[in-house]
Amino acid sequence: MKYLIRQAAVLGGQATDVLIIDGKIAQLGELSDAEATVIEAAGLVLLPGLVDPHTHLREPGREDAETVETGSQAAARGGYTAVHAMANSTPVADNAGVVEQVYELGRKAGWVDVRPVGAVTVGLGGQQLSEIGAMADSRAKVRMFSDDGICVSDPLLMRRALEYVKAFDGVIAQHAQEPRLTEGAQMNEGEVSAVLGMTGWPAVAEESIIARDVLLAEHVGARLHVCHVSTAGSVEIIRWAKARGIAVTAEVTPHHLLLTDEKVKTFDPVYKVNPPLRREEDVLALRAGVADGTIDVIGTDHAPHPSEAKDCEWGVAAMGMTGLETALSIVQHTLVQTGLLSWADVARITSFTPAKIGSLADQGRPIAVGEPANLTLVDPAARWIVDPFTMATKGRNSPFAGMELPGAVRATFFHGHPTVLDGALATPRVAND
Repeated sequence: MKYLIRQAAVLGGQATDVLIIDGKIAQLGELSDAEATVIEAAGLVLLPGLVDPHTHLREPGREDAETVETGSQAAARGGYTAVHAMANSTPVADNAGVVEQVYELGRKAGWVDVRPVGAVTVGLGGQQLSEIGAMADSRAKVRMFSDDGICVSDPLLMRRALEYVKAFDGVIAQHAQEPRLTEGAQMNEGEVSAVLGMTGWPAVAEESIIARDVLLAEHVGARLHVCHVSTAGSVEIIRWAKARGIAVTAEVTPHHLLLTDEKVKTFDPVYKVNPPLRREEDVLALRAGVADGTIDVIGTDHAPHPSEAKDCEWGVAAMGMTGLETALSIVQHTLVQTGLLSWADVARITSFTPAKIGSLADQGRPIAVGEPANLTLVDPAARWIVDPFTMATKGRNSPFAGMELPGAVRATFFHGHPTVLDGALATPRVAND
């Protein structure tokens, strides 16, 4: 199939036409092709397809919360062409069989590239390394490993994991949370938790693990990725580590770029998340960290839950928020409209860099002739009201419900196939093999 995207602003810059033939960008410039399906894109920004380093698709085992199919559809609607599926499924993705199952489910669904993340430890138990080598050699070619949701708190086990993945340039993505400092924690430790009488999750519980792990990564000479950074102190530690030349990258979630622990005063469990919503000072430090390159990428930490897991009292509610379909709008709201980032910067933090971190060869590529046509068209002038019940994800636990947000994804091309057109799901791409 041929598609002609007409007059799109590439990375927010000069408007041009883009001709897509057989899944690749064939030409750029002032173009015409009578055989091509035309996509009128005047006023729209053309970005490389978004890549999420941190998604929870729940399948296998928790299909009541999400499936690879529904999560992939949500990703496509959010402008994504690749997602990394975290390992905390049931059974855990700690062996070649499970990661290959997830990979095949994604391939057959056909909405985005689904790249399984392998568990660091067996069953996420923190006692024994998982089958890291077998997962790396599997058809899924796993390159990112994480016990996300649980910290690899044993320093010796963390060191061994870093040593193992170094052999094939893999990366350990750490959920930085010292467990002894967060027992029974319900929200950020601070003035609001004191007023509400809730057990607090102190910033030092995150910062101490990051400090330890960047030193371990330096000692081993391996790559470390820090999941969902949430405190000002964490930003400073990562900034120091990068200045020292340590191979560390970091992500921030959209919700940590906008929401604060003041939301917890509502006692609405939709705001219960790990790591917790922090102070306004932390939010501003996170934005500054993205702006100066200390924080490398946006990771949605898309965490759908069935309604009963959130429609309950705070103390027993599940932690997590949906994010795939709102992420780009939150980035525009918090970083672009505030003047901190350009659209070219957005491409870097949502596509180019996360693809590099995850070792994805055909994602996060330049918008240039001969490159795979993984592309996203966004209307920066659009405004929309977040309604979780109109989303593709099964999860209704969006913390942005009812908010008016800027920017809307109008089209997503996955290897040249339009998975989203006119802002709605189109059809999946049929796998070639």
